[in-house]
Amino acid sequence: MITQETQQKFGFKFGRNGAHSARTMMLAEITELFNGRSVDATLAEYQEDIELFNVLHKPTEKARKLTWRHLIDLYGMDTSTPLFRIFRQLWESDESARPLLACQMALTRDPLLRLSQEKILSLAPGQWLPREDMEQAVDEQCPGRYSKAMLKSLAQNVNGTWTNAGFLEGRTKKYRKEPNVRPVNVVFALFLGYLQGATGNRLFTNEWLNLLDCRQERLLELARQASYSGLINFKHSSEVVEINFPDYLNKEEELWLYE
Repeated sequence: MITQETQQKFGFKFGRNGAHSARTMMLAEITELFNGRSVDATLAEYQEDIELFNVLHKPTEKARKLTWRHLIDLYGMDTSTPLFRIFRQLWESDESARPLLACQMALTRDPLLRLSQEKILSLAPGQWLPREDMEQAVDEQCPGRYSKAMLKSLAQNVNGTWTNAGFLEGRTKKYRKEPNVRPVNVVFALFLGYLQGATGNRLFTNEWLNLLDCRQERLLELARQASYSGLINFKHSSEVVEINFPDYLNKEEELWLYE
């Protein structure tokens, strides 16, 4: 396992706090922001778009600055950070993969959203998720940490993110559904596992692939499709799996894997 310190260099975040205390994963905002910039846009350019040009149409300067802070928390927004750089590149590969891709990225950086993942994955397709059940799931992991009002707000925010990502459906009553998993989503999940030290067969048992809630055969097929598209180099023979991520990391970043 790669150390937590090294994972932070790649872009993962740890701790107790996250943007979901106040927001969802802000899919509409990140989509609008990316529409106006190329994949190699800089941190400063994104900040300028929000705070100076107000491309997200926020009503006050304070709201613009707060929006920027939350987007930093959720996504990093800096191409010098490997996680954001690859996320941004994969974003352009498949529009239909974007909602789930944004959720995958948010999970790498928001501990509060991660608190809700086990509850979501425990639900059967079509099962109703009362908001109170999500409140309880969070409270059980952090006993006494949140007030009732905060638990309600947090549950609404994480449920909003899971709805946008395709794991839930419904406006007032939420029901579990199966997300639209695309080859791009499998690639990103494999890459996340790689950054945490998994290789070969172990990549297909990493926690990020578990999120996708797909059978192993389906994951292998999606990986093959991604390989045909040039997103990864993938070989699968009998029980042997070999995966490479061409040009995903520069030479200095590759060395971080061996620190």
